[in-house]
Amino acid sequence: MNRMIAIAGVCFAAVFLLVTVWITMPSGDDDKFAQCRSSTVAGDLGGPFELVNAAGETVTDADVITEPTLIYFGYTYCPDVCPLDVDRNASAIELLEARGKSVTPVFISIDPQRDTPEVVGDFADAMHPKMIGLTGSDAQIKAASQAYRTYYSAHPAVDDEYLVDHSTFSYLVMPETGFVEYFRRELGPEELADKIGCFVDQL
Repeated sequence: MNRMIAIAGVCFAAVFLLVTVWITMPSGDDDKFAQCRSSTVAGDLGGPFELVNAAGETVTDADVITEPTLIYFGYTYCPDVCPLDVDRNASAIELLEARGKSVTPVFISIDPQRDTPEVVGDFADAMHPKMIGLTGSDAQIKAASQAYRTYYSAHPAVDDEYLVDHSTFSYLVMPETGFVEYFRRELGPEELADKIGCFVDQL
């Protein structure tokens, strides 16, 4: 049952973002990443955020995004979707490292009640040594989520246990350019690494 609920949430979240994003990014001579893009977005996606890292320190997007960065919104108590997606991202980062390309993976919790700084830190460390785990207050998480137009909604708790429906896209962000692309969870690690690598090569 939990798995079915999680899958239903993923499907709804995918529709939510696809309805929200529509107008194309800059193209041609105005967009040095044009040859790498495979998605379209409506206006600006991404933007400033203020969150809390594993050490309990408040950090901004400028502190976190210091090189090409792959961002994923999820929660550590997620039964199956988040661990698989984040592991896929970590595997793609490792493939890129083997090719001499450096990308930072970031995990942003959408469940601040349970995902304390220590919890997201342990989760990130277990996934990849470079991964940055971030959490924050309800307001901080909401602001970051709205900047990237992600969706999340917690189910009613039963015996203090609950699932959180959420979108499952990963977002590639550059330090000076900002958001450049989002990736669906259907991509395998090698395909994801190839797509990210194309963007990194244009820097």
